[in-house]
Amino acid sequence: VQLQASGGGLVQAGGSLRLSCAISGRPLSSYAMGWFRQAPGKEREFVAGIVWSGTMTAYADSVKGRSTISRDNARNTVYLQLNRVKFEDAAIYYCAASNHPYSRSSSPSEYDDWGQGTLVTVSS
Repeated sequence: VQLQASGGGLVQAGGSLRLSCAISGRPLSSYAMGWFRQAPGKEREFVAGIVWSGTMTAYADSVKGRSTISRDNARNTVYLQLNRVKFEDAAIYYCAASNHPYSRSSSPSEYDDWGQGTLVTVSS
């Protein structure tokens, strides 16, 4: 399976961004999905997770209330919408797939496949 994240770039603080993650090789419906991020000098951290059906989600406290994870299994794509972007949101964002379809785990070790990452930079 391959995951391709996109949608990163330069965003102004207070603005919004939408990241996409396209999966190929197996149907997206086979997986629970997660978004993680890693800022320079920091460990990779969980951002959001969604079960295979899209009916249950989980969010890190740092993005709760201003972020939405969603999925379109027919398009084999997962999305992360982030609003009211903050400087501390700047990071490389990774999408990840878990073979446990009901997982919303925040642990990177629970995910089996990873995309290459897309860089988000926040400006003033």
